[in-house]
Amino acid sequence: QEIKVKFKRLNDRFEGANDALERVHLDLTSDMKEIKEAKKKEKKKTTDVEKEKHKTLEEHVKSDLEAGLDVGTIRRKYRPIAFLIKFDGDVMVSNVELLTKQVSTIVKVGRPKVDQAIIVISSPGGSVSSYGLASSQLCRIRKAGIHLVVCVDTVAASGGYMMASVGDLICAAPFAMIGSIGVVTQIPNFHRFLDKNSIDAYLFTAGKYKRTVDVIGEVTEDGKEKLQEELDDIHRAFKDHVALARPRLKDTIEDVATGEYWLAVQAKELGLVDAIMTSNEYIESICSEYDVIEIAEKKKKSILTALHYMKGMKSIMEVFSFFGGRDNQRGHEPLPMAISNQYV
Repeated sequence: QEIKVKFKRLNDRFEGANDALERVHLDLTSDMKEIKEAKKKEKKKTTDVEKEKHKTLEEHVKSDLEAGLDVGTIRRKYRPIAFLIKFDGDVMVSNVELLTKQVSTIVKVGRPKVDQAIIVISSPGGSVSSYGLASSQLCRIRKAGIHLVVCVDTVAASGGYMMASVGDLICAAPFAMIGSIGVVTQIPNFHRFLDKNSIDAYLFTAGKYKRTVDVIGEVTEDGKEKLQEELDDIHRAFKDHVALARPRLKDTIEDVATGEYWLAVQAKELGLVDAIMTSNEYIESICSEYDVIEIAEKKKKSILTALHYMKGMKSIMEVFSFFGGRDNQRGHEPLPMAISNQYV
């Protein structure tokens, strides 16, 4: 089934707080003559500033039109877009198709050197190939000339940091876990148990190193050395990837690629992140300049979802009936919520 995405503008979430506060805040000075006069002056000043800005904008737009720029380009020039993606990664990156769709959308509609992309990453890492693919998807954004900002609120370790390192700017919350540039594999082996219990297990291969260490075969020194060699090769590629994405780490990559992870405040000193701030903090800081548009998966409401909603409504109605129904009408005191045996 084809994955579809939807767009959602987030600026109102961050910009409307002041207006909402003004509506509920008790104003004890509103009737004072001095306050009224001050408000008029402030309003006039704001209006004059806005008029001047609008006049300047009109002059710039007129020049752009005369230079042959199309309307779409002009619109984005003076109100660029910050595309937002939220990535929550598991071991096998099961949401890689969604990520691919989101990235393709940004590359297709984003304006190079005008718009930017923000990805909020939360991942402790996982499969090498899967996270390698996810990182390659993010590389497409940078190749398209769109500024890429990575935000980490909780963790970007191992494969998660492989993705994060692609960003032009990496922001992280102070206690986010960052790093773990390393490779690990773990394989239980039952060969001695099978041999002790006279159980035959056959493994057929073609190619000397088709299997180095596996679950049932005998583990040889040659096999262990070959497996370690493969891990070292992957680790070397991981280090090269990070150093290429973040040139400032080129001379210190061996110091940070030990498999260790650090708190973001420490990681910043090591050059693994650029700024200490949460994703919300970064988004709020650009709201006045950019339209922040989240690209999320568009999910169809299934019949099971509708049935679950109806079941939930029925449970709520039963609770209301219990507390305000027949027994209460007969004069019985309703049971306090804390000792009720009804559950929603």
